[in-house]
Amino acid sequence: MKGEVLVLTGMVLIFTGFLLVFLGTLMSASTAEVEGGGVIMIGPIPIVFGTGRGVIIAMVLAVLLMVLWIIGALLGRGGS
Repeated sequence: MKGEVLVLTGMVLIFTGFLLVFLGTLMSASTAEVEGGGVIMIGPIPIVFGTGRGVIIAMVLAVLLMVLWIIGALLGRGGS
């Protein structure tokens, strides 16, 4: 009896959580701007894509990572 109540309570809480997330998505969809993007590093070559101001930051970070990777590769060869 006690276990059944706990299972039912858990299921109700999960359903309520899904419902709240769904309603929150519907309410914010009409007023929010959507931006997205990403960086793919293939070896030392960055591929940056997306929209918005965050892409500029991602591009700068990708170039810095590329330069650090090249410097590390060159310093690693010098010790041999």
